[in-house]
Amino acid sequence: MKKILLVMLFLLISTNVLAADMEIEYWTHTDANRTRIENRYIKEFEAQHPGVKIKRVVNEASKLGDIVLTAFSANNGPDVFNLPIEQEYSYMINGRVAPVDYDAIGVKSPEGLRAIYAKNTFDPVTLEGEIYGLPLELTNWAVYVNKGIFREAGLDPEKDYPRTWEEMAAISEKLVIREGDIITRRGFDFRYPYYLVSFLPMVEQLGGKLISDDGTEAIVNREAWLKALTYMKEWGPYGKNLGNPTYTNARKIFNKNNNDIAMALSGFYQQGRIKSDNPEFYESGDWMVIPFPVFEDAVNNYGSAYYGHYMMVNSQIEADKQEMAWKFINYMLSHPGEYLMEVNIIQPRNELINSKMFKELPYTDVFMSDMERSKPVFLHENGYQMERYIKSAVEEVMLTDLSVEEALDTLQERIEEVINQY
Repeated sequence: MKKILLVMLFLLISTNVLAADMEIEYWTHTDANRTRIENRYIKEFEAQHPGVKIKRVVNEASKLGDIVLTAFSANNGPDVFNLPIEQEYSYMINGRVAPVDYDAIGVKSPEGLRAIYAKNTFDPVTLEGEIYGLPLELTNWAVYVNKGIFREAGLDPEKDYPRTWEEMAAISEKLVIREGDIITRRGFDFRYPYYLVSFLPMVEQLGGKLISDDGTEAIVNREAWLKALTYMKEWGPYGKNLGNPTYTNARKIFNKNNNDIAMALSGFYQQGRIKSDNPEFYESGDWMVIPFPVFEDAVNNYGSAYYGHYMMVNSQIEADKQEMAWKFINYMLSHPGEYLMEVNIIQPRNELINSKMFKELPYTDVFMSDMERSKPVFLHENGYQMERYIKSAVEEVMLTDLSVEEALDTLQERIEEVINQY
């Protein structure tokens, strides 16, 4: 009888131990600096929560979206993951991710959470009043300027930098160097092919929209679209020949300071890359950051669209696991200063962006001011396809003799086909 009781007691204890054990899979993209600090956060969190195991799985950023999609399609998605919000949006509207557990992260309501962060932070991840993600990073773009190239061209970078797109073209004509038709130094060039982040806001500055607010009309305000497409056509080889998508990404060569690009669009993270790639250039202070330009006759003073990676939780996992997942996310993201200094990404908590340390970093004021006048990146269940269609329109008018009217007609037909599916 004693042996039977001992066996039953052992089984009971074993069952309770197994029930207390919980493994949470966290899928994210590769980043050596972030891996280093997040592995430490995981160890600290596990020590605070005995019986909980965090399994961190990394993949290349370019592949992670497809990997997560495949997993969710098989109803085997990760417990916690982060992707660009453009990719995460479909998980939200299809109910595949859970709303934030406010109690688990120590706030009482959505309003309490918003109060911790900068204005607009949660606009991209809010549906019907609920918030579905916490920001690993939030990013907008401004224009990096090489002061030395400006001075070489007889310009004062502090006074002569472009405020409008019209000035951007005029100044770029003064900065560009060509050998025949080949450009050897560009004044400025765009971030191809991220048209939802930078080109669509240019259209919106002029009063245009990709689709109407009710989602039934494609290409709102054709005149705005025609003007923006005309600007791009004149930028390319069939116009003023100031740049085009066939050249190396301007952001990638800016850091080298090789007299081949004077201005480039990028985020705050670019500063960390300048410091890493070219410490001498970084320390020289021979670069600066200026706001995203607007058209002279703009009706909306928009900066580039802002985008981000948000940490989300799989809605299919058990309730207690969801709660623990949010606790883990909250702990990991409670180190915004270290993410900023070690990884060069901004988690827009008020405690960070209002700190002396943040304000003393170069040009944070420019990025935060631009963020205030920016909208979140365009979100739609099939936004990726729409961006590809915009890409075709822009690059066809830039690289061929196709008229802007023909390109816009085709773009409108393609966007209409997409919205009619939904």
